[in-house]
This record gives sequence, structure tokens and C-alpha cells, in this order.
Amino acid sequence: MHALVSWPWPGNVRELENFIERSVILSPGSTLRAPLTELRAEAVEAAGGTLAETEREYIIRVVHEANGVISAAAARLGVPRTTLNAMMRKLGIARKDYS
Repeated sequence: MHALVSWPWPGNVRELENFIERSVILSPGSTLRAPLTELRAEAVEAAGGTLAETEREYIIRVVHEANGVISAAAARLGVPRTTLNAMMRKLGIARKDYS
């Protein structure tokens, strides 16, 4: 909720409406899961960051929030554990980055 409230919504109501529609479509089950990575990616892009940097920081944050449990972080990201491990190797993410 904090991310949605703090985002400036430069596209105004239409941008917000499209974001909520995408959230509903992409959410599994009855719980709304907003794709906040879209907002973060745009914010980093505006600041000059790359997609790989954004992806790396997001994965580090999710794994840290999962207390270093890769399978829990993978479930939260919606990818298999093996895929998350491969992504972490590709992005150079080590245990020291999220512990």
C-alpha cells in the first residue's frame, strides 16, 4: 500500500487504473498481488539504473525478507527454486548480499 500511495502516478488516473487491472489479471487466487517491480523498475530507470541492477536489488530484498530461505523467496517471486538459483548466479548474488 505504501508503494502505491507514494508513487506519483504521472499518467494520472489512467495509469493507476491500468496498474490495478494488470494486478487483478496477474494475481493468483483471491489475494491481490500488485506487480510493484513495475513501479520500482520505472523509478530506477528514471534514476539511470539498468534492468539487471533493478532485478538484482529486488531479488536481494526478497531473499533477505525470506530470511535467506531460497525456496520461500522463489515462491514469493513466482519462480522455481532452481530458476532463482540460476538468476542469482547470473547476477552475482552471494549469501553476504542478503544476510
